[in-house]
Amino acid sequence: MGAINMEWIDRGIVLSSRSYGETGIIADVLTQAHGRHLGLVRGSKARAALQPGNILSLTWRARLPEQLGSYAVELALARAGALMESRDSLTGLNAFCAVTGAALPEHQVHAALHDVAEILLDAMMESDFAHWGPLYVRWEAGLLDALGFGLDLSQCAATGSVQNLIYVSPRTGRAVSQGAGADYAPRLLSLPQFLVGSSQAPDLAETRAGLKLTGHFLLERVLVPHGREMPQARLRLDAL
Repeated sequence: MGAINMEWIDRGIVLSSRSYGETGIIADVLTQAHGRHLGLVRGSKARAALQPGNILSLTWRARLPEQLGSYAVELALARAGALMESRDSLTGLNAFCAVTGAALPEHQVHAALHDVAEILLDAMMESDFAHWGPLYVRWEAGLLDALGFGLDLSQCAATGSVQNLIYVSPRTGRAVSQGAGADYAPRLLSLPQFLVGSSQAPDLAETRAGLKLTGHFLLERVLVPHGREMPQARLRLDAL
């Protein structure tokens, strides 16, 4: 059987890039319709476009679907420069790219994750961590859900109550009410109220509790089973 010529056109967020040979660059991109996907970009002129956070118009070609393939790229939206202007946005960008690259398998299509990521990166350009931090936490919660490890915050795991949900079990990822969890509070994770529909703007303490919550399950359910550690870029997010 002859070789199959594969080609698709998509839009994607640059996660990372690395040199390959004398002039080639391997780009890791979160695409809208083809998931996280790598491809070889030929020629050093494309290097400026391949900065993390930039949006590309992509054409991917390969003889077989399992091959690395090559990218023809055009810069659709330059975000990298603006995201590098402040410590908050640069730290957020690095965390987003590192977590996506470490946690999301190649070629798994999650269009909603891509679309929310674009909203998140826009927010990082326009405001500081106090404002986009909760959205980042929601994005990580969405990543867990897309990977099959979604948190169940709908009702208390012990009583079925939907009131006063303030804890999450670190073992099951299910919500626990204040009353049911009172005797076990030191062993439970805090549940930020912005994750259960509170209309009140979260403060930094709640946002950090959210990062601890999603970070716990990303590490224990996604990274550790594949022999990976939490990326240093994600750990630096906790210091903001």
